[in-house]
Amino acid sequence: MSMAMTQPKAESSGALALRYRAYRAEHPKVRIRDAARSLGVSEAELVATGNGDTATRLHADRWGDVIKALPEVGPVMALTRNDDCVHERHGAYGEVSVNGAMGLVLGEDIDLRLFLNRWRHGFAVREMTGHGERRSLQFFDGAGQAVHKVYATEHTDRAAFDKLVARFTAADQDMPLTIEAPKAAPAGRPDEAIDVAGMREAWSKLEDTHDFFGMLNKFAVERTQALRLAGKEFAEPVKPSVARRTLEIAAERQVPIMVFVGNPGCIQIHTGKVTTLKPVGPWFNVLDPMFNLHLREDRIDRAWIVHKPTRDGAVTSIELFDDRNNLIAQLFGKRKPGLPELPEWRTLVGDLRATEAQ
Repeated sequence: MSMAMTQPKAESSGALALRYRAYRAEHPKVRIRDAARSLGVSEAELVATGNGDTATRLHADRWGDVIKALPEVGPVMALTRNDDCVHERHGAYGEVSVNGAMGLVLGEDIDLRLFLNRWRHGFAVREMTGHGERRSLQFFDGAGQAVHKVYATEHTDRAAFDKLVARFTAADQDMPLTIEAPKAAPAGRPDEAIDVAGMREAWSKLEDTHDFFGMLNKFAVERTQALRLAGKEFAEPVKPSVARRTLEIAAERQVPIMVFVGNPGCIQIHTGKVTTLKPVGPWFNVLDPMFNLHLREDRIDRAWIVHKPTRDGAVTSIELFDDRNNLIAQLFGKRKPGLPELPEWRTLVGDLRATEAQ
């Protein structure tokens, strides 16, 4: 079994801070994630260069308690992203439950699935912008990659936000930031080693969409490999342009949808209608008051219409992947357990099938 190794520290935090400051002077509009990539370090390391000034270390291993305290601060903006898609949702954290390494945030506004065993570092961050000071909580995995961020807005209870930060501030602010090398994706098995017939039978007997991940583990099959081997009864390949067309048709017809975007530490979900769509360069954007989505269309390498049986009837999704088989985003029709899939969504998907099929 491979284990992540701690990277040797190439430079002091002070030296990195100087290098980062010089880079920002040359690229004043650069986002920190892009700056980290250009400088060859992690985003968490760049945030940590402001420790004692713009950043405050939060107490490790209390991430569940932090999330459970967030309803006290009122409306915020929650942000979860991966390399190819950014999901921003405004609203308040509602019902929070934490069971060991698993966490759930359920509510009309903020809807999250948390995998807290992936969370390693957290900071309260203060940044100056053209609109004044911006406050946030930022959480990172062992490799220093962002898993979830929470931004205060004009509607946030700032006193409650400050109280939360004070409550979870780490006692040792000078503790070195240990960054692990990113874990390599496990090598997949060849197609001939997969029990395709057994997988298809198990797929046909799914009772809940959440059982799909367990099925993949049972048959030791990678997700896109399963979609490719399952056959059109379960998964139909479509053009990458299906992402834009799905959002465009949903906006035109005002079909309420669900948009899932995640990384190994967090999945964030928007449920509702989308209205304001705007392409900007390689990004296709949803710019609604409560929900923003920023999708790198040029990074979509393959896409599928996926069918899963459940006890409530068939559930259909659009799944988008990059060229490394990483899941970028999933789109569903709005639904809840116990209710069938929206007929309007099924009609939308049928129209996509006719125009976006490969």
